[in-house]
Amino acid sequence: MNFQLPSYVEPDFGDKSLKNAPNCVFEPAPFDSVSPEQYHATTIFPEYFKVDGQWLLAKRSRMDCVAVLENGEIKIVEFRNLKKGDMVAVGRTEDGRDGIYVHPNCFTDNPAEELKESFVFRQGRSRETAFSIDYDSLYELLEYERDNGHVVWVMGPACSFDADSRAAFTSLIEKGYVNALLAGNALATHDLEGAYKKTALGQDIYTQQSYPNGHYNHIDTINRVRYHGSIEKFIEAEGIDNGIIYSCVKNKIPFVLNGSIRDDGPLPGVYSDAYTGQDEMRKEISKATTVIAMASVLHSIAAGNMTPMYYTKDDDSVRPAYFYAVDISEFAANKLADRGSLTAKSIITNAQDFIVNLGKMLK
Repeated sequence: MNFQLPSYVEPDFGDKSLKNAPNCVFEPAPFDSVSPEQYHATTIFPEYFKVDGQWLLAKRSRMDCVAVLENGEIKIVEFRNLKKGDMVAVGRTEDGRDGIYVHPNCFTDNPAEELKESFVFRQGRSRETAFSIDYDSLYELLEYERDNGHVVWVMGPACSFDADSRAAFTSLIEKGYVNALLAGNALATHDLEGAYKKTALGQDIYTQQSYPNGHYNHIDTINRVRYHGSIEKFIEAEGIDNGIIYSCVKNKIPFVLNGSIRDDGPLPGVYSDAYTGQDEMRKEISKATTVIAMASVLHSIAAGNMTPMYYTKDDDSVRPAYFYAVDISEFAANKLADRGSLTAKSIITNAQDFIVNLGKMLK
């Protein structure tokens, strides 16, 4: 394997503009869930705050939050989680003038940097893009991450509609390429339906043939899971032995299921409170070194908003965090960049085919 993580390059704190920069100003939150005026809103990039002459890195970040000074460290806090009196960084500049420095160009690039031309074709990511190099890079990355990182998968229900894709993702779990799964009620429902009824939304998961009264199958599945009281008890009692959720339970892979206004049931264990679910998602995202989001615009953007472009390890060294968005729709896959996840890489393809390709190629 030729994969190597790019090295992190710290800002030049000896530079005159940073050396002579003032300390960052922190003001108390006036009320719970309310930030002081002129608060600094965080980005996906590494951010440093000057405190008593020292530049402190926010180790666990996410965009659209605030920086709080607590016990000599910078904590990144959602507005809704602010407490009255929390000391919040204020300042709207990002170049050091307010004691705040945002550091976007922080990882070494490939030395064979491509020539930048003023007029070139096919610079966007579309259905015409050749993704062979992306797959090859992803194979190498995931093989590295299996032993050195934390891979979080974000999946929409389409990922469970096909027998081969369910089997392929099961193999990825068994091989150690899945550390956590984030999804909604539908992904889990139709995956469990596939194991229980051999259908997804009433269609055979292999032939796609519709079953008589098949529209009952997913709600029958939900009803049966609710009868047993939990997904885990349903799996045991009904002898479920295949599928994505079964494999997560079997291999003790955490999964976070967040509900929506249109959910059937929902399954036991689905978070109905959006902010509780968001907190549970963030627990897994905060560990993520690679995130792969497939066939779910809502959950992909939610995960993207929580994922900075870097990860601070326990020894305080910094490495990149990778984000892939996979969807058959160009709009869906590329929308992350419009929502601030500027380093997310899109792959325009059928989600089932994507999973099957990974399952075949990864050892």
